[in-house]
Amino acid sequence: MSQASLAAAAAPPIDHARPVQRTATDLPRVQVNADDWRRYLKAKLVHQLSEVDGSRITVTKKATVTHLDLQPTVIDNNLDQMLARSPGVLVSQQPTPTQFNLSYRGLGNPQESEYVLVMQDGIPLESDWIGFPTLYAMPLAQSLSDVELIRGGSSLLYGPQPAPVINLVSRRPAADAPLSFTTEQVVGNHGLYSTYNTLEGSSGAWSFRAGMAYVRSDGTRANAGSQRRQGDLYVAYRPTAQQLWWIDLHAIDAASGDPGRLSYPQWRADPNATPTPYNRDWVNRYQLVLGHTREFGDGWLLEGKLWFAWQDLASRSAGGSLAPQRLPTSTTLQDEQFRTSGVDVRLRKKWGRGNAFTIGTVLFHGDDPFRQWTSPDLYVDRFDRNGKPRLVQARSSDYASIFAENVFRLPHEIHIVPSVRLERERVAVDDAVKPPFLSRPLIDEADARTVPLLGLGIGNDFGHGNETYFNVSQGWRPLRYFDMASPFANIVPGRAPDPSKALSWEAGVHGVPVTGLYYDVSLFWIDFKNRIEAQHINATDVIEVNTGDTRHRGLEGQLNYDFLAATALSDRGEHLEAFANISLLDARFTASTIPGQVGKVPAYAPRYLAKAGVTWRVEQRVKLSLTAVSAAAQYWQDSDQAFGSGTSYLPARIPAYTVIDVAGDWQLNRNLRLLAGISNLADRHYYDRVWQTGLEPAIGRAWYTGIALTL
Repeated sequence: MSQASLAAAAAPPIDHARPVQRTATDLPRVQVNADDWRRYLKAKLVHQLSEVDGSRITVTKKATVTHLDLQPTVIDNNLDQMLARSPGVLVSQQPTPTQFNLSYRGLGNPQESEYVLVMQDGIPLESDWIGFPTLYAMPLAQSLSDVELIRGGSSLLYGPQPAPVINLVSRRPAADAPLSFTTEQVVGNHGLYSTYNTLEGSSGAWSFRAGMAYVRSDGTRANAGSQRRQGDLYVAYRPTAQQLWWIDLHAIDAASGDPGRLSYPQWRADPNATPTPYNRDWVNRYQLVLGHTREFGDGWLLEGKLWFAWQDLASRSAGGSLAPQRLPTSTTLQDEQFRTSGVDVRLRKKWGRGNAFTIGTVLFHGDDPFRQWTSPDLYVDRFDRNGKPRLVQARSSDYASIFAENVFRLPHEIHIVPSVRLERERVAVDDAVKPPFLSRPLIDEADARTVPLLGLGIGNDFGHGNETYFNVSQGWRPLRYFDMASPFANIVPGRAPDPSKALSWEAGVHGVPVTGLYYDVSLFWIDFKNRIEAQHINATDVIEVNTGDTRHRGLEGQLNYDFLAATALSDRGEHLEAFANISLLDARFTASTIPGQVGKVPAYAPRYLAKAGVTWRVEQRVKLSLTAVSAAAQYWQDSDQAFGSGTSYLPARIPAYTVIDVAGDWQLNRNLRLLAGISNLADRHYYDRVWQTGLEPAIGRAWYTGIALTL
């Protein structure tokens, strides 16, 4: 039971017009223990967000938060470890650090995380949020404090993509933090070396944090070596307790070889084979954020962010070949630049007894030129772009939205959250040079869409620390550049498809019924309409069309229990926590223009995705975790059919797999900490990423060890 609800129930109505004679009435006695209420609230906030978190209203939206400080250090961005407590998030492994593949509840192929909105501090990490929503840059886990996973109403809270949003929260120094320096030095097999270094502190109204990182690895195959550099700078100024100004600067540079994909027979024969020893990828991303928050009193809060980002994706790629096949005779240099900027302004007003209203706007612009060259030198340098380009495209995207939400607190601990959002997108593509193998005219296309979104959430607090929630909300996937005008196909102009839309229903219950136990279980149903695919209309020409609809339904559950929470050991900072979460999914095509497609299972929609683990933690001394991820067999393409034959054969399904990791931090003294871990402990040989050009072997057993020194 919330304090706001208690106050609302206890306060009598007041008529200020004239005095009223009242008769004394005996009421049932309600005993409220404030200490118990605070303890339940604190326990819930270990696993979920505040109901009104700054300018965000998250009550009735299913949300899971992972505090990375409560688990061992995640090295080399092991996403299975970082997302182990995020139910339903599927990681499709790619053992190179220049592309990240995530999906959720069978909504779309995980390729480059195109169907999941990934943000850092509420700002999109995608190459271009609207026209090219791909994830090629991910901050190292050591620079993050929390991972927030918000389902359902995420589109109403943040914007495009059907669901969910994964918001990565950067580490920040405390307002009174003393000056400190930490250096982390780690080595491991496959030539791993990782260093992460931070300098942070506060003085008066000023706070800052600076981080520098470098990670290199030889990889598990020839031409799988990689290097990553990351730099972060945060400077904050707090002139009063009610105001905060800050600057964030993030820089990520990554380069990696691309050893190529294998057919299933090739993988069985030699999972370390390298059909493309000459291919390479480069990613550079730089982002500047200016932010301000201010409390005006009387429940008013303003939050604003202005950001500018520049990202460059470059690659050198040629066809694959294994002996005794002949080497390709040319390679393609590709360069895609993304110059994006945006502003996000939100205003919140708390009113009445526990009610809150938010309103805001987001504006975004992207300018994203795309170029390609060919070269007979398979190892040509990325900057050696001599000769005539074979592709030159100008691309741009614009997006604007306004939105509002309100949480109404009603008697009997009921809360209702209506939401509305109006969005407008425009994408444009203009060819200057097209590839020579195409017969279509040069593209000069622009398309715009206005999309209204509605949502409604209802919840009820009951018992001690328990809450039911129900949410129905709309979401959508914006029209991309490739949907409107693919540069590599004879796309018939003027036939842009409708954007894909989602209607999500979720009902569940979560809470902390007893000390140490947290649970969250829900049923969900998602109708995903207007899926977009390329369709041939003759031997050479294609159009992008809306081919059909899918339905995704199932159960998602999470359970966490601290065995020591009710003991004296907990008072001394010792915890032994077990956790388990599972997503049970039934996804099917319900309509399709493709004959025989109705009833089939969409790609990357495993019937179950289970994660579990146990963590022993003694504050300021030890963090030791054993975690496991298990996924059912899943189709990798919507046809549910195998691809190719002979040496190019790929089975229809990705086999089921279970991967176990162990990791630990040991604080020897106040200055020195030991780090160690083993991923894929059982050395499971598997793959979970397949494309028509082949499969990518996942990483086998890998270990690391190192130290962290704080001064």
